[in-house]
Amino acid sequence: MMLIVALGVIVLLAHFLEGITGFGCTVIALPFCIALIGVKTAVPVLTILGWILALYIVIIDRKSIVVKEYFKILGYVIIGLPLGIFLFAYLPEAPLKILLGVFMLVVATSGLIKSYSSVTFNLNFENRLGTTLMNFILFMGGVVHGAFSSGGPFVVVYATKKLTDKSAFRATLSAIWLTLNSIIIAVNLVNGSYEPEVFKILMVMIPFLLMGMIAGNIAHKRIDGSVFTKMVYSVLFVSGIFMFA
Repeated sequence: MMLIVALGVIVLLAHFLEGITGFGCTVIALPFCIALIGVKTAVPVLTILGWILALYIVIIDRKSIVVKEYFKILGYVIIGLPLGIFLFAYLPEAPLKILLGVFMLVVATSGLIKSYSSVTFNLNFENRLGTTLMNFILFMGGVVHGAFSSGGPFVVVYATKKLTDKSAFRATLSAIWLTLNSIIIAVNLVNGSYEPEVFKILMVMIPFLLMGMIAGNIAHKRIDGSVFTKMVYSVLFVSGIFMFA
């Protein structure tokens, strides 16, 4: 019972934050869920929960989706997706945790520096080097999303430059996660990768997901997004440390 409550609280809080920002639920929840139920169960459960949340946001906020940027992001991210799925399927758990922990700490540190610093770094998208770098970042987002269903931080680097409206940012990213998670779920179902335990835990987590995503959507309309962005990166940093435990 304590395991279910602990998982439920993590799912509720993580999806509450993504309901506000449009990213971060899997990255935030993953280290804690891995500690409780293991990486091979935690990732599939969080992938499906993230799919449900993304579907909800896309339905209620579909008019805010920037179609041009959706296809631009998807075009590069989807190229890296198969590599990430392969890595998750064939690498042992320990290297996966270390890899994800390093990734989380790097992204969290850079995000916090950006959030609290008055110095801004503007990348020229018209410059060939800048464009190539951003395209590579999107590709890496696909790799990480294929492995952990949490490529958000990479994609966010690009999206913060191109999607300055809060609702457009959230809705467009949610459309991306909905598409990518649909592919991952379909591949795993075809391959028979989901253990019965995944579906047992998933069903119990649905009420916590519903509470988190509804509360997050309400907060999205009322609370300053910059405050919660700092919170997300702070939790991401702490979560990254837990991956080395």
